[in-house]
Amino acid sequence: MKGMGEDLPRTTADVLKQSLPVWAALVTLVVATLVLAYLPLGRWNTPASLGIGAAKAVLIAVFFMNLRRPDPLLRLAGAASILWIAFMFALIFADLLTRAPVTQSGTVVPRVTSPSSLSGGRLF
Repeated sequence: MKGMGEDLPRTTADVLKQSLPVWAALVTLVVATLVLAYLPLGRWNTPASLGIGAAKAVLIAVFFMNLRRPDPLLRLAGAASILWIAFMFALIFADLLTRAPVTQSGTVVPRVTSPSSLSGGRLF
């Protein structure tokens, strides 16, 4: 049967030749995430972070989970997991869109208290 792993790398040199560029790309994306945490991008910070995260997920899925192999059951499992994650994100975003903004009257906001008011002015 063709396409069930007979073309996978067999020696250590072949594995390193295939995995090292992917590892370097993942390390580069992690550094990009770290740099992005300190850049003031405003509203573009979240889309940029999600884009970097999606690129890392695609690299891991394609190369380390072997989803580029033509095994139909493996691809079905990958597609089902992507569908499930999309469903969960849809539920999260639907929940976030239906919440009342904090500035709306009647919204319950937790009260911030200082430590001295909790103990009646005494620390111990």
